[in-house]
Amino acid sequence: MDGGTERETYRYQEVERHIMDMADAGAIGLGDRLPSLRTLSGNLGVSISTVNQAYMELERKGIIESRPRSGFFMRQPSARLPRTQSAPSHMDAPRPVTRSGLIQTVLESVGRADAAPLGVVAPGAHLLPIKELARITAAVVRDDPVRAMSYAPIPGDAELIRQIAFRSMEHGIPVTPDDPIITAGCMEALYLALRSVCRAGDTVLIQSPTYYCFLQLLETLGLRAAEIPSDPEGGVDPAELARALRTYDITACVLAPNYNNPDSSLTSDSAKREIVALLAGRDIPLVEDDVSTDLHFTQNRPGTFKQFDRKGLILLCSSFSKTIAPGYRVGWMLPGRFRQKVLEIKATTNVSTSAPAQMAIAEYLRQGRMERHLKRLRGALERQMDTMQLHLGRHFPAGTRVTHPTGGGVLWLQLPGDVDSVELFFQARERSIGIAPGAIFSTGDTFANYVRLSCGSPWTDELSDGVRILGEMATRMMESNGSQPRPTSLR
Repeated sequence: MDGGTERETYRYQEVERHIMDMADAGAIGLGDRLPSLRTLSGNLGVSISTVNQAYMELERKGIIESRPRSGFFMRQPSARLPRTQSAPSHMDAPRPVTRSGLIQTVLESVGRADAAPLGVVAPGAHLLPIKELARITAAVVRDDPVRAMSYAPIPGDAELIRQIAFRSMEHGIPVTPDDPIITAGCMEALYLALRSVCRAGDTVLIQSPTYYCFLQLLETLGLRAAEIPSDPEGGVDPAELARALRTYDITACVLAPNYNNPDSSLTSDSAKREIVALLAGRDIPLVEDDVSTDLHFTQNRPGTFKQFDRKGLILLCSSFSKTIAPGYRVGWMLPGRFRQKVLEIKATTNVSTSAPAQMAIAEYLRQGRMERHLKRLRGALERQMDTMQLHLGRHFPAGTRVTHPTGGGVLWLQLPGDVDSVELFFQARERSIGIAPGAIFSTGDTFANYVRLSCGSPWTDELSDGVRILGEMATRMMESNGSQPRPTSLR
C-alpha cells in the first residue's frame, strides 16, 4: 500500500467514525437520511470518493442502507448498549482453582474452522502479514538452513533478543540487549515466571475477572488464588491491592494492566506506579501479562508495570500471537532478577523455542515492518469492535450491557437477569458458535451471567447470524427463567 492509498484509507475510516459519533450523539436516528456525499465531502474536507467508500463500508456492516434516488439512511437505533458494570467489591479467602474441565471444553474450539469465531482471541487471517512472513520464513531457512534446523540457544535467537530489547527500550522499559528470553508463546512465559517465584500451596493475587488460562495454570501448579476486582473502566485499584496484601500472605501477583482479558480494562499509569511501589515495599514479585498492549486504539501506547520496576521484581510476559503470527508460538519475557532461575526451568522444560520461527520474526522486525502493520491492525480491530457493539444492541435483550474498550480485541457482555452463560455456551456450541462463558474467568460465581466475545475476525454474514442467534438464545433463556431486565442507564 503506497502512502497516498494509505492516507485515503485512514480518511474514509475517519468519515465512518464521524457518522457513528453523530449517531451516538443522537444527531442521526433510526430511519434518518444521512448527509449527501457532496455535503459531507465539503463539511469534512475530504473527497466525494472517500465519503462514498465510508458509506459503502457502513452499508456492508448493516448500519446504513442505500435507497435508489434517495440517498443513504440509518438502518438501526444508533445508541450502543450501556457499559458493563463492575462486579461488587468483595474479598473471599484464597482458594484452590477448580475450573479445568469447563476450560478444556471451551478450548476445544481453538483451531476449528467450522465454528463462528467469537470464542478464540486472535486476529483474523486477513489481518495477519501472511505473505510477508511466508516470504521471510522461506528466505531465512534457505539462506541459513543449518541454523534453522538446529536447536536455538536456550535464551533464544540472538537477533530476535536484540530486536525485542530495542523495541522495549523505545517503549520506556529499562532493559539491556541481553535481558529478554524467548518462549513458546506467552503461556510458556507465564509458566516459567510462576515456577520461578512460587511453590505448590502458595497464594497468588489475581484480578477478577482474569484470563481463564491463568486459572488453569494456577491449578496445574497447585497454587491458590486470591482475587481483587478488575473494573472495566479503571482496571486494578491500588487500594484493593493494598487491602489484599494486608489481609493475606501473598507470594506473587499475576496482573494484566493493559486491556485485560476478558473485560479489556486499562489500569492507569499512575495506578501502575503505585502498585509497583506497594509490591516493592514487600519484595513481592509481579508477573505482568503484556500481550495486548500493542493493540491500543488511543494515540499513545499505555505504559507497563515494568517501566516502573527498580528492583527487578517484575516479570513481563508477552508474545507475537495477538499481532502477527499466532501459529508461530513465539513469545518472550523480561524476567528481571529471576533470569537465571527462568533459564534453568526452561532448559528442563522444552530446551528452546522453534529456530525457524524465531529467525523469521527477527527478520520481520529488523526490516521495520512491525509498526506499520500494527497501525493497520489496530484500526481494523477498532472498526470490528464498533460493528459488533452495534449488532449486539440490535439483537440482545433489554438489560444487556457491554464494555466499550479503548484497545484489545474482546468485548465483555453482561447479560440480564439470571441468564446462565454456561448454559448459553453449550446451546451456542450446538449451533457451531464459539463463545467463552463468564464462569471460567474467576474462581467464584461472580460472572455467571457474563460472556466474552472475540472481535478479531472481519464482519461477515456468518458472524452476523451468530450474534443474532446468540441474542435470540439469551432472550429465550431470560423469558423461560421469568427474568425481568434491570433498568439501565447510559453512563
